[in-house]
Amino acid sequence: MHSDRAQRTTGPLPVLIVGAGPTGLALAVQLQSFGVAFRIIDRLTDRGRESRALAIQARTLELLQSVGIGDQLAAAGRSSTRLLLHLDGHVAKVVLGGFGATDTRFPYILFLSQAETERILASHLEARGVSIERGVELVDFKAENHGVTSTLRHADGTETVGAMYLVGCDGAHSKVRKAAGIAFEGAPYIQDFLLGDVEADGPLDTEALHSFAGGHGVAMFFPLGAPRTWRVIAMAPDSGGEPTTAAETSSLSLAELQVVVDGATGSTVRLRDPAWLTHFRLHHRQADRYRAGRAFLAGDAGHIHSPVGAQGMNTGIQDAWNLGWKLAFNLRGWADDRLLDTYQAERWPVGRSLLRTTDRVFGLFVRGISASAVARWVRREIVGRVLPSVMSSRRLRDFAFGFISELRIHYRFSPAVLEGKPSLSGGPKAGSRLPVSGGRKSDTSGG
Repeated sequence: MHSDRAQRTTGPLPVLIVGAGPTGLALAVQLQSFGVAFRIIDRLTDRGRESRALAIQARTLELLQSVGIGDQLAAAGRSSTRLLLHLDGHVAKVVLGGFGATDTRFPYILFLSQAETERILASHLEARGVSIERGVELVDFKAENHGVTSTLRHADGTETVGAMYLVGCDGAHSKVRKAAGIAFEGAPYIQDFLLGDVEADGPLDTEALHSFAGGHGVAMFFPLGAPRTWRVIAMAPDSGGEPTTAAETSSLSLAELQVVVDGATGSTVRLRDPAWLTHFRLHHRQADRYRAGRAFLAGDAGHIHSPVGAQGMNTGIQDAWNLGWKLAFNLRGWADDRLLDTYQAERWPVGRSLLRTTDRVFGLFVRGISASAVARWVRREIVGRVLPSVMSSRRLRDFAFGFISELRIHYRFSPAVLEGKPSLSGGPKAGSRLPVSGGRKSDTSGG
């Protein structure tokens, strides 16, 4: 049976965005701010109510603040600058932020669920008359010299849409990436992780992050606030197996999570009232390119990696911000296609660097979960005593926060950047982020 929808053809449209997660919503916000028409679709009929991502970094907040969203996110979340390391019965404190107060108006890590982040971004769009088309799936597309023709599946039939550009913000299993024939190179980690949004009783300060590590596992507690006070991510030392292509998530009971948390905390933390529980498996992969003609990739469609540093969602949003203004300039006739080429040149190396760094840190992290006497000594003497002392150095703390916050990302080697000659001996270089001074917003619209 064919409906009226089956014969419908629309277009040409400037931009079709596939995926209404944080990356797709951020791209939509950027395009809307430039007055560029677009459609944003998502195969899911409702936005996610659960989420893996839970932290928003300073660079992301600065970018979104250019349209007034940074402060909204900050008001809705919980900020923290302290990490408490619980290591074999010892507690060590590490300061993660605060020292960058003169360089950014957001000198902290903001903890806010991905679901809440999406709600705020979607509300911004809806207040400006933008509708998110849910329950609409990209079936296939054909790219030509002057546009992209996409086939969309609705509940009541199909639709053919013409667009100047197509952007895949549709996650790790991206239909856009697969249809474009772009390789997604990498592999899964063998470790099985357990995740939950819970209430917890024990030695937990709600103004700090907590890491419990020992020979019987690891558990990280993040002060999420909502839908529950804590987001816990746990891993048992013997949970690994052979890499699998099975589903990345599966059901988890509170009792199963409690067993692993007991092993990491010495049974000092009791979990209750879960809002969400799941197993999940991590991958480290990157697309070999972020562009195929008039089709682009952003966010998890282009890169997925270990959650070390809590930068995955942030990197996706920053991809979108970088691409958004370039699409707008091109579509408005202010720049030619060469500007769009700089998206690959600027954002692909960021994804590659993040993938390599988080993979190495994750490897060290996993090897540290051991019951051996040597591992216990390293945790107690090196991590528990030396690390807090080392991190008391302002210079090292600034370096660490610069990495975690992504404020150190620059595009000095982009083909779109030209340094004047002779180059200045001090101050920001061409392609660097413009620091904030005196709490004022920096001009970070370039992403």
